[in-house]
Amino acid sequence: MLARKTVRRRNIRYSIRKKIRGTAQKPRLSVFRSNKSISAQVIDDLNGHTLCAASSKGLSGNKTEQAKVVGQKIAEVAKAAGIEGVVFDRGGYLYHGRVKALAEGAREAGLKF
Repeated sequence: MLARKTVRRRNIRYSIRKKIRGTAQKPRLSVFRSNKSISAQVIDDLNGHTLCAASSKGLSGNKTEQAKVVGQKIAEVAKAAGIEGVVFDRGGYLYHGRVKALAEGAREAGLKF
């Protein structure tokens, strides 16, 4: 049986996903945050493909700085793949702290959302 906290987070994530869809022209930028790291994927939901990904594993600095670097990395990889704009999926996390830093890093590197 899942913990109440896990069920609540899953339901929040599902309600956000009902409203957000990524296409090949404007894919979804999905964020996953754990206690140790943060990662992001650019996903085409219509075809079910991950177009590019970046993670904070192996980076130094505090977690917020790592999140900003991950945002910059994902934007660079996405732009190299020909992706200019994305739909931001915060994955049920509040737009605050590391999630906000990742989004700002991606915007600074030229990704539009």
